[in-house]
Amino acid sequence: MPTQDSYRAPAWLPGGHIQTVWPLLLKGPLPPYQRERWDTPDGDFIDLDWLPHVPGAPLVILFHGLEGSSRSGYARSLMRHLASLGWNGVVPHFRGCSGEPNRLPRSYHAGDADEIGWILERIATRHPTLPRYAAGVSLGGNALLLWLGRQREAARDTIDRAAAICAPLNFSATGHILGTGITRFYGQHFLATLKRNADTKLAQHPGLFDREAMLRSRTLYEFDNIVTAPLHGFRDADDYWLQASSKPHLKHVSLPTLVLNPLNDPFLPAHYLPGPGEVSREIRLEHPRRGGHVGFVGGRWPGELNWLPGRLVRFFTQGA
Repeated sequence: MPTQDSYRAPAWLPGGHIQTVWPLLLKGPLPPYQRERWDTPDGDFIDLDWLPHVPGAPLVILFHGLEGSSRSGYARSLMRHLASLGWNGVVPHFRGCSGEPNRLPRSYHAGDADEIGWILERIATRHPTLPRYAAGVSLGGNALLLWLGRQREAARDTIDRAAAICAPLNFSATGHILGTGITRFYGQHFLATLKRNADTKLAQHPGLFDREAMLRSRTLYEFDNIVTAPLHGFRDADDYWLQASSKPHLKHVSLPTLVLNPLNDPFLPAHYLPGPGEVSREIRLEHPRRGGHVGFVGGRWPGELNWLPGRLVRFFTQGA
């Protein structure tokens, strides 16, 4: 059965929305990243931010969320924690998220499992003797789970354990939720950034999509229908959201994997979360009552972000 009480929110930080927004103020300093650029098989590139290499130490690969990067608070806190342990860490950026537009018309999306696989396989080839653990946050967690479900037993050749934090397992539900009610605030925040990046993309590739229609889009559904879906080979937003949802693939995950979703996450209400009968025996479901969306603030005011890095390291080292 899902574990519920692994995280306890501080009394001074009530509610899922506050627990989601407050961590944005707690980013802390940047880790000592070293950037590397990889050319992709299709002629594009991605940027990876690495911690200074520690020979023989475990390696954690972190896939960020929608419009996130190695500068996101959860990435900073995890990488600082890994550095303090003497571990290795890397944050691969999805295309266009490292501060420089990518070359090709395509960008990234919630079902980018092939991109996840290519990155993990290249890292495994480079570091074959290191213990390798993969974590994904929100959109990155969803794409990671899709890859795990599709790879099944073969995933064990690439990584040893995995974790998905606040993944939108039912992507269609999350997409529609972010367009209604108070959660529309989050959708509009994402939409503003996506529109700016889409405008930059259109300057690189004139005629790629209808600019005026893109600028008029009021929800993520409308934006995905105009931009994301057609650019990445989906029929429309409904087709994209259906195919990108990782929940139907959880029965096929054959690698020890932590799936962590708070019950008060505004992006995915609790009734959409899977039960034990909907996942494989390799998945550890963890549904703390509090935490918000990638929040997990701890300590006295103004708080700190140490709980999630510690939880991930414990699962990677102990499987519990």
